[in-house]
Amino acid sequence: MGRVLKNKIKLFDVIVDDAEKKATVSVLNSKFWASGSGIGNVIKFENKFKNYVQSNTCIAVNSGTAALNLAFSLFDIKNKEVILPSLSFISTAHCVVENGGIPVFVDIDPKTLCIDPEKIKQAISKNTTAILPVHFGGMPCNLKNIHKLAKNHNLNIIEDAAHAVGTTQNNKKIGSHSSIVCFSFHPVKNLAMPSGGLISINHPKYEKFRKQLLARRWCGITNRKNSDYDVKELGWNYYMNEFSAVIGLEQLKKLERLNKIRKKIAKKFCNEIHIEEKMPFDKNCSYHLYWVLVKNRQEFRNKMNDVGIETGTHYKPIHQMSMYKNNQKLPITESIGQKIVTIPIHPNLKEVEIQKIIKSVNKYA
Repeated sequence: MGRVLKNKIKLFDVIVDDAEKKATVSVLNSKFWASGSGIGNVIKFENKFKNYVQSNTCIAVNSGTAALNLAFSLFDIKNKEVILPSLSFISTAHCVVENGGIPVFVDIDPKTLCIDPEKIKQAISKNTTAILPVHFGGMPCNLKNIHKLAKNHNLNIIEDAAHAVGTTQNNKKIGSHSSIVCFSFHPVKNLAMPSGGLISINHPKYEKFRKQLLARRWCGITNRKNSDYDVKELGWNYYMNEFSAVIGLEQLKKLERLNKIRKKIAKKFCNEIHIEEKMPFDKNCSYHLYWVLVKNRQEFRNKMNDVGIETGTHYKPIHQMSMYKNNQKLPITESIGQKIVTIPIHPNLKEVEIQKIIKSVNKYA
């Protein structure tokens, strides 16, 4: 066990000020804390986020996992293949299985850690129905090539943008490129909430999809008039509460400013950390995470902990989890899964802390 230091530099640290506190108290005092129908602050947040990413419509839910599960419920993927990376949080694969699909893991680009379009191309079969790219750490995937593949093979694209709120590509925000894009809002994310998620929809059938998802996020309830309602299909308890929505509204106001701070820190890391294998600088990236690759990971993490710097490992590859093991080999993903370490990059970092992180990484890696 390493030493426990009082002033430890946190891996994640949410920015909260009086605006969030006042907004939360206003919801508390209103005694209107949640509504399955998504009125009040929830619909305000949906509209503000829709305008932010410039999508056709948005549906707010209570987690990124809920967003992914609902998104895939819009398409018939039963016994069909969905191509996705293995280097992601487990929900990326679970949503495919939850909807009866078959996850097909492919390798990643070693420079960005995003899904490799060439590997997608090699994995496409007659049974493939969709591609599920993950914008890892906030780094945008190569959507141009992925869209080209999808068009050529008549495949759906559902983006996992859990890390990518504020990320851009071709001067457009992530959330506006593909038919369906799923976001996650959590205390550790760039846009923080107690819990939350959102589905951004740009599909030609977006009005129909919105109507379906409004019912499915509220246990299938539809056509409600006073206390009377109908249920025509299966649904879930996935709606967002008022506290999360009102905090999200305040967080959205400062998102661009906070993401600029993350980019500034990332640029320093890129220029001053001397490890060869590290997250590259890209002005389009929102930098939810910043990663380095080290050979003796546990030893490195112990030393960082001893000097008061929290680190993480994002992630253990999904195809190596017991539920998903099938003897598949993904050499790049497996190598990175053994070496990846994430270091603090949040906007609360002081200059002296940034320099301490850089100095410590250079010393111990």
